[in-house]
Amino acid sequence: MNGLIALVGSGEFTTAMDEVDRALLVATGRDRPRVAIVPAASWPDGETVFMRWAAMGEAHFAALGAEPVPVLIRDRAGADDPEAAAAIAGADLIYMSGGKPGHLLEVLRDSAAGASLREAHARGAVIAGCSAGAMVLGGYQIRIGGRRFFQLPVSWEDAMGFVPSIVVMPHYDAIPETLIAPLAMAAPEGAFVVGIDEDTALVGRDGTWQVQGRGRVTVWRGTRRERHRTGSRLTL
Repeated sequence: MNGLIALVGSGEFTTAMDEVDRALLVATGRDRPRVAIVPAASWPDGETVFMRWAAMGEAHFAALGAEPVPVLIRDRAGADDPEAAAAIAGADLIYMSGGKPGHLLEVLRDSAAGASLREAHARGAVIAGCSAGAMVLGGYQIRIGGRRFFQLPVSWEDAMGFVPSIVVMPHYDAIPETLIAPLAMAAPEGAFVVGIDEDTALVGRDGTWQVQGRGRVTVWRGTRRERHRTGSRLTL
């Protein structure tokens, strides 16, 4: 059976997500799960930022009783490194932190690391992505050109497709909804937008999901908007 997937709006490796992350560790079925920490999305922000996210992830999951393993993939070439791919393939939980979604997608698409991620998920490993890490797990991802995120007309690209037919919008409660609505209207045909608040996760598999954390999940199906609070169950 495919493993759980956690789409996180923000808050990776902080105490705000302790409860969610403990539940993800339990879901692995292991007494001391091995957690692959993948900070690749932050590499464009520089080595210091990249290594800080790796260290935060390692400290966070060690404190929760897991065995964290930082997987220091920086770029597309690093994603084909056999040791990095093996670390992902052998993990019970793979956690991809935030940064630049376009860079992360380039790193994972058609790479050894991306293939290992799919293999791990297929054998039951838990896959978690926060912010950019969550965006790449959807079926589509907004293509960001230049410095403007909210730019019409919207251009989309295929993401990794672990959750087909959705577009993930993290940090949803930190962005004016008037800016999100036009993007939701312009979603690819047959797709819909899932907005995830900060310090909030949408956890599930095979179409059945639950909201966890402090905030809400907003689902745009065309012009129809749905709100789901923590504890709510929904179908995607």
